[in-house]
Amino acid sequence: MSVLLIIIGIIVLFVIIFVIKGFVIVQQSETMVIERLGRFHRVLSSGINIIWPIFDKARSIEWKYIKTDVDGKTIVRKETITRIDLRETVYDFPKQNVITRDNVAIEINALLYFQVTDAKRAVYEVANLPDAIEKLTQTTLRNVIGELDLDHTLSSRDTINQKLRAILDEATDKWGVKINRVELQDITVPEDVRGAMEKQMRAERDRRAMILEAEGKKQAQILEAEGIRQAEISRAEGIKQALALKAEGEAQARIRVAEAEAEAVQKVTKAIQEAGGNPTTYLIALKYIEALKEMVSGKDNKVVYLPYEASALLGSIGSIRELVDISATGKKS
Repeated sequence: MSVLLIIIGIIVLFVIIFVIKGFVIVQQSETMVIERLGRFHRVLSSGINIIWPIFDKARSIEWKYIKTDVDGKTIVRKETITRIDLRETVYDFPKQNVITRDNVAIEINALLYFQVTDAKRAVYEVANLPDAIEKLTQTTLRNVIGELDLDHTLSSRDTINQKLRAILDEATDKWGVKINRVELQDITVPEDVRGAMEKQMRAERDRRAMILEAEGKKQAQILEAEGIRQAEISRAEGIKQALALKAEGEAQARIRVAEAEAEAVQKVTKAIQEAGGNPTTYLIALKYIEALKEMVSGKDNKVVYLPYEASALLGSIGSIRELVDISATGKKS
């Protein structure tokens, strides 16, 4: 009886252990690859899962962890794990020595953000997923930087990041991995190259300062010449308007003088005609008298020749005067 109880106790204990081993709890954002008798069986999801402990076994894989301590030293740790983290993982790769297209050796420290999307392929398609991603990132980084000059490498980080992400994402797709971001954390340039770059930058700043100063002087001269030109134009416009106003005033004055003379001639002509005289003879005599005044008005001694016709005209004026007086008084003076 005691032997039977011992056997029953052993069987019950075995069943309890079997049941306990058959329950597998998988945390959120984790998964496990289960093999049955050495072949892939299924991928466990988060929560409670039931397996056969003797026949089913979790596949163990090599996993590499890379961390950077406070002093900046890179710590590499390798472990054998059975649970695969499905969250986004950050890998801080150690500095890599790369050579640019212009043969400058630099050191680049890269950050890689990736996420396992297919645990089955991550286990069976590659031996050591983190190590494979690291090596692939190193070779790809060397190829990308080798196509760029040093200046482009320092000024085109976003372009390099996008190009690296696209290449790595395409290469790691068959491993069940999604590359979300690639960042160039630090680029270290040799001291001699850095000194040459500083000299170049200083010369470039001096050149830009000289260009800006020359541009300022050029603009000042242009503005000064423009101001002089505008002043000359304004002065010329003022002179032009003054001359135009003066000419207009003289024209108006001449018009009024001519109108007054015309009115006077009309009145004289009318009076002479009423007196029975000849207006034409009278007007010609007046012009002769005006000419005689101008001839004898100078300071120098002059000899005046009076034409014969002028004396006749003067006589005519006297007769016209008498006619005017007679018409005014009604008798001879």
